[in-house]
Amino acid sequence: MAEEMHVNPQRAKQLIENLSHVNKIIQTANKSGKSIRLIAVSKLKPAIDILALHQPPASHLHFGENYYQELLEKSQLLPRSIHWHFIGALQTNKCKPLAEQIPNLFCVSSVDISKKADALEKGRKALVEDSKRAENGGQSKDMPPLRVLVQVNTSGEESKSGVEPSDTVSLCAHIREKCPHLRLAGLMTIGAIARSQATTAETENEDFVVLRETRDKVVKELGIAAEELELSMGMSSDYEGAIAQGSDEVRVGTTIFGERPAKKDAKVKEDVEEEKG
Repeated sequence: MAEEMHVNPQRAKQLIENLSHVNKIIQTANKSGKSIRLIAVSKLKPAIDILALHQPPASHLHFGENYYQELLEKSQLLPRSIHWHFIGALQTNKCKPLAEQIPNLFCVSSVDISKKADALEKGRKALVEDSKRAENGGQSKDMPPLRVLVQVNTSGEESKSGVEPSDTVSLCAHIREKCPHLRLAGLMTIGAIARSQATTAETENEDFVVLRETRDKVVKELGIAAEELELSMGMSSDYEGAIAQGSDEVRVGTTIFGERPAKKDAKVKEDVEEEKG
């Protein structure tokens, strides 16, 4: 558990400085005055790094993971007060266990077909029912609907996951009408790399424009307020530009945690094992 981990003070100091640097850039880029959520993307990084940023003085809440098994392991090691975001490509058969086994899963950001939404619905429903049984039939106060984002393929690349912009309204309607244990919280995109690298706070990214326009269409067609649907766009290379173009949430990994190891070399409990050795 978290209390068994011993954070390296030098590593913690560097991580906190990196996080603070990103937060300052976000504040500078944010001209709207609204709150911007920063997801620290911790995939392939050890749990101890996450703990270093979650505990005081940084007390960061939101962390993003790309792989189901890695997220499951980390969620069991780390405090329940963390808000986990699943941001990677998600296999349909992993949706139900993901939503059922991680109570502090805050959001699934990569829903692109109705089957995945339906499977997440089943998992969240099972978790809510288990929670109520544990409370002897009382209402669970800590189990709101699971937030989900619809991932939109704004660049038209075959290699990218995501629903086509023209099909987004129907998927959003399905989630709102057929999945009572889910809450449609917004739209997400991972745009073309070339556009991302060319994005600055002063230049427009076409993918971000498409996501905004798609959100506007969903809002109009479903008759909901624009404020109900967040835009999740922007990563380490383009988050300043994404914020300038209206993003409510950015996903930043290497700028905070440094370069990632190869997946085969990543160890969730690496530093814990070293301490015990």
